[in-house]
Amino acid sequence: MPRALRLVWDAAPLWTLASTAILVVQGVLPVVTVYLTRNVVNALVAIVQSNGDPAVLAPAVTTVALMGLVMLTNGVLGSINGYIRAALSERVRDQMHGLIHVKALSLDMQFFESPTYYDQLQRASIDAIDRPMGLLDSISRLLQNTITLVAMAGVLLTFAWWLPIVLMLGTLPALWVALRSTVAFHRWRLSNTINERRLIYYNRALIHDEAAPEIRLFDLGGHFTEAYNTLRHRLRDERLRLVRNQTLGQIGAVLAGLLAMAASLLWIAWQALQGLYNLGDMAMLFQAMAQGQQLMQSLLNGMGEIYRNLLFLDDLFTFLALEPTTRDPDEPAATPGPLHVGVELKNITFQYPYSDRVALSNFNLAIPAGQIVAIVGENGAGKSTLLKLLCRFYDPQAGSITWDGVDLRALRQQELRRQISVLFQNPMPYHESVAANIGFGDIGRRPGLAEIEEAARGAGAHVVIDKLPEGYETVLGKWFGYTQLSTGEWQRLALARAFVRQAALVILDEPTSAMDSWAENEWMGRFRDLVEGRTAVIITHRFTTAMQADIIHVMHEGQIVESGTHADLVRQGGRYAGSWRQQMREAGLDPSPSAAVAA
Repeated sequence: MPRALRLVWDAAPLWTLASTAILVVQGVLPVVTVYLTRNVVNALVAIVQSNGDPAVLAPAVTTVALMGLVMLTNGVLGSINGYIRAALSERVRDQMHGLIHVKALSLDMQFFESPTYYDQLQRASIDAIDRPMGLLDSISRLLQNTITLVAMAGVLLTFAWWLPIVLMLGTLPALWVALRSTVAFHRWRLSNTINERRLIYYNRALIHDEAAPEIRLFDLGGHFTEAYNTLRHRLRDERLRLVRNQTLGQIGAVLAGLLAMAASLLWIAWQALQGLYNLGDMAMLFQAMAQGQQLMQSLLNGMGEIYRNLLFLDDLFTFLALEPTTRDPDEPAATPGPLHVGVELKNITFQYPYSDRVALSNFNLAIPAGQIVAIVGENGAGKSTLLKLLCRFYDPQAGSITWDGVDLRALRQQELRRQISVLFQNPMPYHESVAANIGFGDIGRRPGLAEIEEAARGAGAHVVIDKLPEGYETVLGKWFGYTQLSTGEWQRLALARAFVRQAALVILDEPTSAMDSWAENEWMGRFRDLVEGRTAVIITHRFTTAMQADIIHVMHEGQIVESGTHADLVRQGGRYAGSWRQQMREAGLDPSPSAAVAA
């Protein structure tokens, strides 16, 4: 609880103080109203008995005016506090989202491969996002109701010492119902987090653009609609069952409270018949008892709500307590600069988290500085795993990766990645302007339009951009604009994003996979100029792309099985040569070794 309240205080301390002060005043005002009620009733009785004597009328008018002023003050304070709470709530939500964003950005890639992480994220970012403010509201109401209740208990004590005890006993069933319902509801949410995420997934498949073509072509709408409705109906029925049980418990608690009030009222009525209390006393006792019982129920329900908020906040703090497994060293080595020797992977063994298969075993590879190195091999050979290790998205379980002889684990991750530029196999299509899409490649340096255009020309993207309605200012995608690109055009834009960063190491994962042969030939003709003075790694299944490299490594089942230039590998007659001849035959070209050497 202190940690949660500290979140609220850190978000807006002055708003928190103002709201608390108003709540304290609002906690006292109902007691003032109860006392004024007795005076008003007694004054009215006096007026009736005196036949409207002006001397009796003046004090009655003053008492009524005071009660009106108290009611007006309470209303005005409530409105002001409503605005304060809204402002406070917005600031707390901003801080909560900020904490979750910072934590998510600090975590390494292994978390994003676990469904448990997405369950934790769901509970933290959706279920718990308003809980700090909810906790403050509950505690504030608890404080306000406690102040009023203590004062009301003082009023009841003037009649009998046991009346506050009866009031409390009559409301204990409400506490039991609130706590039991809170625990049941929270357990249900914990066990169904993954099902609620499934609902989001089904809904996204039905209404978003990325799935729309296949949903229509393969007639999958009925399948996903049925899956959504079946799961939604099950969750709805389970939740309504919880609400029904809570409602039945609340009805029982209300009956218990009414019995306690009835017993108290019968006692005061009997006392009035004995002449011990007047009409004003009866009115004050009735109001004090009724408000006291309502306050007690609110108090106990507030305790249940506090408990509910704390349960959800435990999920939030569990998420915020996650720590990355890939960490910066306590005493990092000097900032890495341009490569002089190269990057070397020595005796690397790596297995993805939550996977039973070893991706790389005792793997070795040297990437000389200033050279273009191509990695080829079938799907699943481990090519893209190399990219993730070089970027230090993961650390190997054994072996080392060095940058000019310095282990990557001795470097700060951010400084290492500043020296690396990557074209990913499935690049992100940012729904921003063309210039932003390219400029994101080096956002820290904020490249100017001239640099962005140069990178676009080098990647072959300028010819695409030149046809767009607003050129480099065109907003891409359908979320905020009206211009969508083809897969190949998005890839060219991602290539420009990779090239705008002046990085020492450029890694391209299937850079020409979405290009036709004409675009590939045009781009490859400029490639060496683009990476001049830099070290480049091309991961590809196209030998027409790989043959431009200074050295080609063939991967198979997590190992380098062949290495050499294109001509060398074709002459060796191994896996590379066999695949080369097959690609040439499929393209209707001469697959002979002499033709390969000439190529």
